[in-house]
Amino acid sequence: MQYSRVEKIAEADLPTRWGSFRILGFEGHLPPGATPGPMGKTVEEAVALVYGDCSDGNCNGKTPIVRVHSQCLTGDVFHSLRCDCRQQLELALDTITAHGAGILIYEAQEGRGIGLMAKLRAYELQDQGRDTIQANEDLGYRSDHRDFTLPAEILKQLGVKAVRLITNNPEKVQAMENAGIKVVERISAEVAAELTSQKYLEVKRDKMGHLIGSLL
Repeated sequence: MQYSRVEKIAEADLPTRWGSFRILGFEGHLPPGATPGPMGKTVEEAVALVYGDCSDGNCNGKTPIVRVHSQCLTGDVFHSLRCDCRQQLELALDTITAHGAGILIYEAQEGRGIGLMAKLRAYELQDQGRDTIQANEDLGYRSDHRDFTLPAEILKQLGVKAVRLITNNPEKVQAMENAGIKVVERISAEVAAELTSQKYLEVKRDKMGHLIGSLL
């Protein structure tokens, strides 16, 4: 995806139970006439949570630890155990604060980019026996509509040229590299599976190539 412009809209303090962050809000504007994604947006939104001194493209003088996290209302807010999203979010915040600095980019790409209502319709199909990919395809979507251009552009605006990326998804690594952000290290985002998330994680591993080693 190409944006006509990416701009910082706001910046403020954000105290959390992990520590005090700076929260930066960004908008990525699609060019006039561009085809919107499945959610129909022409303006994409994301926030960056910055912990520690990351003012020179490094964090406390080191290559920053970075997590690019896609919005998941059911997991992040309601603690759903259908997925591992909240556990991964908390793992990333724990890792960043434990190292004294880092950046978490939270991107509004609910349901791998299809939107909340479509995601809930996919849940219905999963309740009937379809897996996450099959459910998306039954609804006319790709398995994953996410695009990681905006997080890469945000990192560039922050002066970041290289990252230690918290992810199990090789496509995120490749997306950063393709955008000119060097991934010098991949840090595992693997968390313990729940009985209710086991099949979901197996699909991510077996059909999407995610690097998950603990499943049977």
